Amino acid sequence: MATDLNDLQAFMAVARAGGFREAARVTAGSASVLSEAIRRLETQLGVRLFNRTTRSVALTEAGASLLARLGPALGEVEASLDVVNGFRDRPAGTLRLNVPISASRLVLPKIVPGFLAAYPAIRLEVIAEENFVDLLTASCDAGIRYDERLEQDMIAVPIGPRVQRFTTSASPAYLDRHGRPQHPRDLLGHACVRGRFPSGVMTPWEFERDGEVVRVDPTGPLVVSIGGGVDLAVDAAIAGVGILWLFEDWVRPHFESGALEPVLEPWWQEFSGPFLYYPGRRLVPAPLRAFIDYIKSATPRSAPSPDPALRADLPIEGR
Repeated sequence: MATDLNDLQAFMAVARAGGFREAARVTAGSASVLSEAIRRLETQLGVRLFNRTTRSVALTEAGASLLARLGPALGEVEASLDVVNGFRDRPAGTLRLNVPISASRLVLPKIVPGFLAAYPAIRLEVIAEENFVDLLTASCDAGIRYDERLEQDMIAVPIGPRVQRFTTSASPAYLDRHGRPQHPRDLLGHACVRGRFPSGVMTPWEFERDGEVVRVDPTGPLVVSIGGGVDLAVDAAIAGVGILWLFEDWVRPHFESGALEPVLEPWWQEFSGPFLYYPGRRLVPAPLRAFIDYIKSATPRSAPSPDPALRADLPIEGR
């Protein structure tokens, strides 16, 4: 069956965007052209791929099955065609990254402007979300995650700061009213601002001092979604709602301004920085190779790695 590759790409665009208008915006195309491509593809395949109403577009079971198989396949086609990029003076094309919102806020701003200036023919797309996705199915070239979230058969490259810390903090007014905790277990008697992952998990707060690790599961009046709700959590802590547990880099400006006061600082736990990861069983597209080379030059070589299996460009074993 001879199927137009452009129609398949139109299907992928609409499926990923969740609608024709958004897909047209992302692809700088026309919603009517995309709609005609989908009708043509459905006619050729003899099945409906989307259920359409005046307000929504959703994949059918057949469409979802096609998406699951087509994403990786088109990714391989694009990677194969990208081989010609090696013959260019400068790499060109699109690089799609899937990253947690913390990385889009704390890691990428120090990297992206310089990278785009160095490679003006590359277009960077960043999808920021907390869900851990299958890169090939999502048609992403690479992702950023921490080592405990990485999977087997991935290549990991250090990106950004190699050591980070979780901090606890609160507004001075809150601490003046309720007292300053001296031990992590004291948090059980305080109002705390909690975060919940999209999976529904609320991880306990972890502290460490002189080899002693303490985990507590405090409660409080506010729970936000990790990622999109973090700015609300910070604003609430500044307003005196309760004690916050968050990346040090995220709240450091508020320490400097005095809006937030560090709490239990001797107990703040260090953890290893994030990694850029990508599948090890496919050709590396030229834009991704350029990005890898760029972050390698920007990451200190002397920085410690938490696990010898996570050295740059080595597969992760047993994860």
